Amino acid sequence: MTATLRELQARLDQRSATAASLAAEALARIEDPRGEGARTMTEVFADSAQRQARASDALREAGLARSALEGIPVSVKDLFDVAGLPTAAGSVVLKSAPPAKAHAPAVQRLLDAGAVLVARTNMTEFAYSGLGINPHHGTPRNPWRREEARIPGGSSSGAAVAISDGMCVASVGSDTGGSCRIPAALCGITGFKPSASRIPQEGMLPLSPTLDAVGVMAADVYGCAAMDAVLSGDAAWPVRPADLHDLHNLRRARFAVPQTLVLDGLSPEVAAAFQAALRRISAAGAELEEIAAPEFLELAQMNAAGGFTAAESFAWHAELIAQQSERYDPRVLSRILRGRGFPAKDYLDLHRQRGDWRQRLDARLAGFDGWLMPTVPQTAPRIVELEANEALYFKTNAEMLRNPSLVNFLDGCALSLPCHAPDAAPVGISLVGATGTDRSTLHWGMAIESVLRS
Repeated sequence: MTATLRELQARLDQRSATAASLAAEALARIEDPRGEGARTMTEVFADSAQRQARASDALREAGLARSALEGIPVSVKDLFDVAGLPTAAGSVVLKSAPPAKAHAPAVQRLLDAGAVLVARTNMTEFAYSGLGINPHHGTPRNPWRREEARIPGGSSSGAAVAISDGMCVASVGSDTGGSCRIPAALCGITGFKPSASRIPQEGMLPLSPTLDAVGVMAADVYGCAAMDAVLSGDAAWPVRPADLHDLHNLRRARFAVPQTLVLDGLSPEVAAAFQAALRRISAAGAELEEIAAPEFLELAQMNAAGGFTAAESFAWHAELIAQQSERYDPRVLSRILRGRGFPAKDYLDLHRQRGDWRQRLDARLAGFDGWLMPTVPQTAPRIVELEANEALYFKTNAEMLRNPSLVNFLDGCALSLPCHAPDAAPVGISLVGATGTDRSTLHWGMAIESVLRS
C-alpha cells in the first residue's frame, strides 16, 4: 500500500527514519531500472534533494520543523518553473526554451515549508488530454495490473504513478478539466482540485487561464490537505483527522447525488463501486438526495467549438505552432488548432454563458454540503489500444473529462477518493464543493474517507 504522509511523519517523529533516508528511498525507486521512473519523471533532482533533506534533518534535530511537510519527498508537474531549468510541459518543443529565472510560487512554498523536491513529473504534452499518453517521454504504466500496461490518466500522469510507486509522497499538478482527479481515480490515490484562486498560478505554464487550477495529489485526504495548506497559505489546515469526529460529522452532512449525465455510460465496475460507496456513506448517517441537474447537459453545447481551452491554448501556442508544429504530439496539436478560428464574439459570449450557468447551478446545489459522483465513468484501458486507434483515443478522452470538467467550469473544488474494493480496478468517487468551500470539502472528504476505509 502507498505510504501516507502521516505514516512518514510518524517515522520522522519517532526517529525511525530521517529526511535523508526518505529521500534516498524515493530516489532509489525513481532510478530502479525495473520500475517506472524513466517514464514517470522528466527531471530528477538527486543532488539538491539530498542537500534539502540534510538541512531538514538538522532543523528537526533542533526542534524547528517548518510544517507538516518537513522532510517529506514531493514532486511537481513538468509545467511548473524550477529556477535554472526550462519548463517543457511534457514537450520537446520547449526543450531548449530559456531557463526559468525563479521558482514558481508553488515550488518555492514547498521548499520554504521544508518539503524535499525530488523530481518533476511527466505529463500529457501541454496538459491537453485526460489520458496521460506522451509520445515523447513514454507513458507511465498504471500500477493496477501493470503487466497489462494501462493508462495512468492525465494530464498529471507522472504525479499519480510517482505517488503510487513510492517515488514521492505527494505531488503538485494542474487541473483544467480533471488533470489531478482523473489520474488519482485511475491509479487508486487521492486528488484535490481547489477553487482556482486559492493557490497562485504564476510560474505555471497555462493551458486555459479561465479554467486552470493548481491541484495536489497524495495517498489520502490528509496528504492533500497538508499540501493545500502550504500551497495556499491556509495556516488553519491540516487538522488531525481525529479532531473531526468523522462519523458524527457525517450524521450532519447532506450531499446531492446528481442523476443527470454523470451516471451515464458507467462501466459495471465503476457503477458497482460507486453505489457501494453511497450505501456506506448513507449508513454512516449522511443524508443523500438524488437530484436532477439539467444544467450539466448544456456544457457540451457551450464547448462544441473547443471552448475556453481551445481558444486560450491556441493564443498561447500560435507562434510556436508556426515554427515547430511538426514537433507537437499530433493529437494534442489537433485540439489546440480548434481555437485558431475562434471568434472574439463567441469567446465573450462563452464567458457570459458561463456566468449564467454557474449562477443557476450554484442555486440548485445551495443547501447541500457538496455533491457526489463517479470521478470518471470507466476504469483504465490499455495504452496500446488508445495509441492504435485515434477514434477510440478521442472518445475515451471525452469520457474521462466529462464529469470532472463540470467542476472547472463551475470553479468549484473537488476531491477524488478511492472507493473500490481491495485488489479491484481503481475507481474514484468525487466530492464536489462550491467555490471557496475548499476547507469544508476537505473536512467532509476526511469523514467520507474514514467510512470507505473502515
